[in-house]
Amino acid sequence: MNTYKTAEIAHSIGIHPNTVRLYEELGLIPKPKRKANGYRVFTDFHVEQLKFVRTALKVEVLQNGLRKQAIDIIKTSSARNFDRANILTERYLQQIKREQRNAQEAIAITEKLLSGENQEPSNAILTRKETADLLQISMDALRNWEMNGLLTVKRKQNGYRVYTDEDIRRLKIIRSLRCANYSLAAILRMLNALSSDPKADIREVIDTPEENEDIISVCDKLLTSLQYAEKNARVMLVHLEEMKKQFTTNPTL
Repeated sequence: MNTYKTAEIAHSIGIHPNTVRLYEELGLIPKPKRKANGYRVFTDFHVEQLKFVRTALKVEVLQNGLRKQAIDIIKTSSARNFDRANILTERYLQQIKREQRNAQEAIAITEKLLSGENQEPSNAILTRKETADLLQISMDALRNWEMNGLLTVKRKQNGYRVYTDEDIRRLKIIRSLRCANYSLAAILRMLNALSSDPKADIREVIDTPEENEDIISVCDKLLTSLQYAEKNARVMLVHLEEMKKQFTTNPTL
């Protein structure tokens, strides 16, 4: 049986020793045995479990409980319950695929709304409450979208906001994309691009953050992140099978 010190196992994985200790504290790897002097003693199973953790957390997908699912898979694998971890990973993979479909459907809805297909102008002027009720969203969501620059609303002389057909169409686009977990920054980037070039490729623009954007999250490049998450989930399934073969027959490793 191979054994490793904290620094050795951290070096083999390419992470800081404090990260190893953090994973232990969070229950992502099993607690190692200790020598009389208190030094941790890691095994080959810890090496493989750490690799598994790194794969599972490589892309931080947060929507609809995906992050929690990934953590549950890791902890189940850490307990050497490989069959259960495999089942959870299959469910995780299916959820990722659903999120991908949602993201693609939101783009399709956006394209349809932008084309004006099956939309009849009504020339209606709605209040904020009427608009929120029509779109079945909260007034706080409307305020938030306006504060983040996604929409500029006209006002009456008395200062009250009024929403036109064009505003409603824009809000439907925002709502659809937000329901699919695109970030506000990504949506704003797309809307600005379309204002400059109505023929811009929506999928490319919404998934490609600009270099001057200060903070980039996975929701700012949602399509790519979900693709990577799917790829990593498939790697996790293979890794679980390999660990099952190695560590079920050799439980001391």
